[in-house]
Amino acid sequence: MYQRRRRRPVSEMNVVPYIDVMLVLLIIFMATASVIAQGVKVDLPKAQAQTLETEEESIMIVSIDEQGQYYLNVGDNPDSPMGANEIASIVKTRLGVDPTIPVVVNGDRSISYEKVIDMMVLLQGSGAASVGLMTDPNS
Repeated sequence: MYQRRRRRPVSEMNVVPYIDVMLVLLIIFMATASVIAQGVKVDLPKAQAQTLETEEESIMIVSIDEQGQYYLNVGDNPDSPMGANEIASIVKTRLGVDPTIPVVVNGDRSISYEKVIDMMVLLQGSGAASVGLMTDPNS
């Protein structure tokens, strides 16, 4: 008669499913790594933006006009343009005295986004815990 042959159990591990999972994770990582970009940490409000309830003299406002010149509302002559390093040293000095002073950037809509980001990074390097952006509520 016909005899059945007994098969031995295979003692090797099947790694094909693990390779599939690894390749899927690699593709996900590659797709998301290109989306991640460095940026400036900005604390966004959880609700609608509201105006600050502080006196204007206690807020440091760094303005950038359409020519890309910087102005600071603190000092002897707030209407004269200043250099970025000069603004950074003044902000650092003021924040050394009172670290709770809010720091806000007021940029003209025609300037490049890079100018605003560069100023925000400079202000954070000067000791500002967070830097806000001014907007026109009527626009």
